[in-house]
Amino acid sequence: MMKKVINAVLVVAIIVMGYLCCKSIQKPIDFQNARDGRQAVVIKKLIDIRKAEESFKENFGHYTADWDSLIDFVKTGQKAVVLKNGTLTDQQMNKGLTEAKAWKMVYENNGSDAAKYGIEDFEAFKEYFRRDTTLQPVMVAVFGENYPIDTLKFVPFTNKQSIFVLQDTMMFNEKSGFSVPLFEASVHNDIYLNGLDRQEVVNMNVQAKNMEKFPGLKVGDVEKANNNAGNWE
Repeated sequence: MMKKVINAVLVVAIIVMGYLCCKSIQKPIDFQNARDGRQAVVIKKLIDIRKAEESFKENFGHYTADWDSLIDFVKTGQKAVVLKNGTLTDQQMNKGLTEAKAWKMVYENNGSDAAKYGIEDFEAFKEYFRRDTTLQPVMVAVFGENYPIDTLKFVPFTNKQSIFVLQDTMMFNEKSGFSVPLFEASVHNDIYLNGLDRQEVVNMNVQAKNMEKFPGLKVGDVEKANNNAGNWE
């Protein structure tokens, strides 16, 4: 009887140990899946912030660290948009015709080189190949009229309790002798990963620190020009 009890206890112990082992293996996998899902959403928002900042710079010549100014500009600003009608054929491009050359021919109404590029009927080509510049609201041109622009500053997964850190500066370039506008939008791992396994987040932060990298996600850089790249790119 005692032997049966001991065997039963051993079976239960083996099952429990197996469960705990599986759970210990599954735990980091679950964290990674949740982390990757959150990062994808945050990165999309950072890309949108970059679009807004670059449009702001096109208009004013510099970036902004003020969320109200940036969002108001997207709501009320105008952006020059080129409306394209017609494309070049492979044959025309193989003969050296480019968008710039084609537009110059049409703009100047000069078809003297048309045949060289495989254009048999220049008058028809002018009607077909058009490039018109028009002004559109920044909201429509960059995001679409139904984009929730008022939420641009809020970090996802924080219930609108946290906003992205937004910075801008002018950095003097000694080689060119000009100042270069820079911007940066960032969020720390602790913010957008809040609620996930704390130790795993700490491990991420320590790894980033050891590699001398920012412990989070960011786009742009106010310390060096990086073509507004994200640190995930």
